[in-house]
Amino acid sequence: MTEQTTTDDVSPGGGTPVATDSVDAALESLDSDGLEGYNYAYLDEHTKREVRRSILKAVAIPGHQVPYASRPMPLARGWGTGGIQASLSILDPEDTFKVIDQGADESVNAANIRRLAETTADVATTTDTTEADLIQSRHRIPEEVLTDKQRLVLQVPITDALRTVDPSDAANRRRHAHKNYGKMWVHLYENIVEYGEIKIASRYPTMVAGRYLMDPSPIPRWDVPKLDHADHLTLLAAGREARIYAVPPHTEVEPLAFEDRQFTVERFPEQACHACGSTDTYLVEVSEEATEDGDDAFETRYACNDSSFCEKRREDPDLPKDHHLEEEVDWGPGTPDAGTNDAGAAIEQGGAEE
Repeated sequence: MTEQTTTDDVSPGGGTPVATDSVDAALESLDSDGLEGYNYAYLDEHTKREVRRSILKAVAIPGHQVPYASRPMPLARGWGTGGIQASLSILDPEDTFKVIDQGADESVNAANIRRLAETTADVATTTDTTEADLIQSRHRIPEEVLTDKQRLVLQVPITDALRTVDPSDAANRRRHAHKNYGKMWVHLYENIVEYGEIKIASRYPTMVAGRYLMDPSPIPRWDVPKLDHADHLTLLAAGREARIYAVPPHTEVEPLAFEDRQFTVERFPEQACHACGSTDTYLVEVSEEATEDGDDAFETRYACNDSSFCEKRREDPDLPKDHHLEEEVDWGPGTPDAGTNDAGAAIEQGGAEE
């Protein structure tokens, strides 16, 4: 029995005192109930049905931005509200869920989203890319090859690639309708004139299925070739802008480029991961360490951005990215030669060097 209190206040029209729980008893009751009062996977069924319909439309029209009614979520907008709505709408109790934030499984944002799915959808979670049925990611595509049994959800802060050249969404919608992407081509040309090559680090504009210009989310250029004719379904969801778009399996995804200035990926000449020794993965600067020359001399160290694959490479330095498949698969770019530092280090879609 919980301790109850009553109030002696009686309205002018008369009435009977109502028994109420004490504050402490009410809080204790909430703690014991947990999230049992919420629907499966947090969202109500009408919301999940609407999101799934938007996903189906996005798959039917690759690269087209489909609006949906984005709901408030228990995390701040801009930190994956669109991605988690898409993930929770298609999660199945038998699925295994993986969440990464810029390549890391243990970041605060990834851990919070993973815990929300565990608590409300009762799904198993993993940090192993090959074991996951559904992967939600912020700003990276895993290094290991994704299969046709897997789905990838990318968190998107800005949905329209054309917003770089024109902030007017109304004007940009007309450009998409008429496939008028001249302004973006001018932007790329000006980039080449200024820098000698296209220096777009992330959100590289890509053409999907030869029709729509798409913002692939802030993934690095290194990951863009992984979308081309991939076996897996890629969903891109923005909660703040309430838009969903998709790249279905086996869809052509071509980064915009010129014949004499081809698409290039990031280059790491003569660099390798300090932990596993990899030279064919996307590397990031992690720290500086003192050299033997003296206390004031430091050198920068690099590490694999994909922490899960880096851990596997430490155990097996020769582990290929398609180790879990029966046949070899081209997946993303190769690593340019160490001596190639100029704008000519072009990587074709299939991952071969020119």
